Amino acid sequence: MNKTDALIIGAGPTGLFCAHQLGLIGLNCEIVDNLDKIGGQCIELYPDKPIYDIPAIPECTGEELTNNLIKQIKPFNIKFHLNERVEEVKRVNNKWIIKTNKNKEFETPNIIIAGGVGSFEPRKFAPKECEKYENESLFYSIKNKSIFQDKTISIFGGSDSALDWAIELSNKSKVNLIHRRDEFTGAQLSVDKIKELEKLGKIKIFTKYQLNSVKGEQNIKSIEIKHDDESLEKLETDYVLGFFGLIMKLGPIVNWGLNLNKKTIQVNTENFETNQNGIFAIGDICTYPGKLKLILSGFHEGALAARGCFKYARPDEKLRFEFSTTSKAAQERLGVKK
Repeated sequence: MNKTDALIIGAGPTGLFCAHQLGLIGLNCEIVDNLDKIGGQCIELYPDKPIYDIPAIPECTGEELTNNLIKQIKPFNIKFHLNERVEEVKRVNNKWIIKTNKNKEFETPNIIIAGGVGSFEPRKFAPKECEKYENESLFYSIKNKSIFQDKTISIFGGSDSALDWAIELSNKSKVNLIHRRDEFTGAQLSVDKIKELEKLGKIKIFTKYQLNSVKGEQNIKSIEIKHDDESLEKLETDYVLGFFGLIMKLGPIVNWGLNLNKKTIQVNTENFETNQNGIFAIGDICTYPGKLKLILSGFHEGALAARGCFKYARPDEKLRFEFSTTSKAAQERLGVKK
């Protein structure tokens, strides 16, 4: 049985920063994640994609953000349990007993759900023949953008992900952008940039088209797209990318007695505790009035949830707010030498 002050479910940016905040106030924690790597959606979906809204960091990739957060929590020697999913949660004598799919058990007064939107999988193309090309020349996320250099890429979708990658990859590749509607749903700034790149001949845009068929042997050689008027067009292409969003699956969380609202968990805004004492939810998985699904918001939620854990982990002590710039205790926990 693993005993800890808090168990964090989810090793994405929000969970990692919450672990830092727990360590800063003297609480230990362990982290479970069903992915085989640290970083959550940042690593799984857009490790190379630029992120522009992290305070004091003008631009960084998902991988860079993850690596910096791992470096930040290094002084706390946090134990990770990757490729592992929490299956059972039950209350026993004011403690939570958690069991994973690998029969590992934890005892803790606090659970922090930082699992993004639960387990997720991409929405896929309709043609069945697409399956044979997956992870070779057809992708639903990008983990290594260098493979697309000097190639022709056909990107499907009209959201921010599709537009952002079309803009990014057009620097070193030929890009076809195909969307089933006339209007894009991404940020207007990105839409304007796409149209500017179209005028420069760096991106070809096809609206009111959907994928009809894929041709090739080991790798894709060409695709056929169908217009709303049933006309067909053939495009030579080396790679196909689909950005249609994710199918969200909460999994075992639905059985934990939490106050769920449209696949999210309702929390208070004082410490992001759920309707179950000692269970907190932060990041994309939680909801409250005015909620913004930003990494920045998740950091704020994680900081307050960590402090909400203190009363359950140290019921006989009073938590005093301390600045890391002046607190000797905090500096000692961080390994700062004076």
